[in-house]
Amino acid sequence: MHNFKELNIWKRSIKMAVVIYKIVSTFPKEEKYGLTSQTKRAVVSIASNISEGAGRNGDNEFNHFLGVALGSAFELYTQLVIARELELVTSENIEPVLTELEEIQKMINGFKGTLNVTTK
Repeated sequence: MHNFKELNIWKRSIKMAVVIYKIVSTFPKEEKYGLTSQTKRAVVSIASNISEGAGRNGDNEFNHFLGVALGSAFELYTQLVIARELELVTSENIEPVLTELEEIQKMINGFKGTLNVTTK
């Protein structure tokens, strides 16, 4: 079992969630049940799956949850690009967020590579 509170990928994912919540709070009200809701779910899923996987019984399970977190990170990236294209957020404001998200994606993928995963 890993202590997720010590993992930099978890810490950075929490910070990302705070940033995203602030960004989507500026989206139009008609997006509340659309892009806003989906974006919030995706960003929360990243940190949540990292912590859930860390609490599981072994590296195989942790690897699975890191995969889910990585998928959510890619989903979030897409949603942010859509928001930019819809001009819900400026390129100037979203580019640093996208860059940080790419770093989190790389960190998750790199961490997956350190786990002692067995194949069946």
